[in-house]
Amino acid sequence: MTEQEDYNSLLAKKLITEFDKRGFAGYYCETKEDALNKILEIIPANAMISYGGSATLYDIGIREALNNKKYHVFDPNAVEGALEMDKMARQALNADYYLMSSNAITEQGELVNADGYGNRVSALIFGPKNVIIVAGMNKLAPDLDAAIERVEKYAARMILLKFKKDYPDFETLDKAASGAVSQLVITRKSTVQGRIKVILVGENLGF
Repeated sequence: MTEQEDYNSLLAKKLITEFDKRGFAGYYCETKEDALNKILEIIPANAMISYGGSATLYDIGIREALNNKKYHVFDPNAVEGALEMDKMARQALNADYYLMSSNAITEQGELVNADGYGNRVSALIFGPKNVIIVAGMNKLAPDLDAAIERVEKYAARMILLKFKKDYPDFETLDKAASGAVSQLVITRKSTVQGRIKVILVGENLGF
């Protein structure tokens, strides 16, 4: 193993202990392929599944993996128009499993997420029976202040650039990113033990 792989493994082990104290179930996978297999191992056949917009989930190939008759999937990418997207977001709150990433995770095990529309953080907080979070080790921050800064100063900007690349200058992008962080949610604990499951991946994934 390389020094980075050793570091990721040790830090993940520490985080899984912290997650347990907070009522989260924690897992560590060295690769995105292992992470995808872990998700499919956790989710039973015939489960109702939905997911939020996430570069990480796309990186690991979740949509293709779920695109079969084994599951009932509320696919947010399968609809167009504001009304249909809103309907899909509300249906997702009744899912058995909701998949997402986290914009940042502190080394103390706190989850930090921002949302413009609010559907993703809503599902994290309440609704789906289970929430599976997949996060590359690049999402980790040493403490809460650093995690919030990561969300506001990096993740929000990068997510906007994914959908619109023609910002005329950095100031315009920065202003738009401030609006994208209209909801900032810090999840310190799950009141239902194991409802939130965090899969850490020893690779850089998403933003």
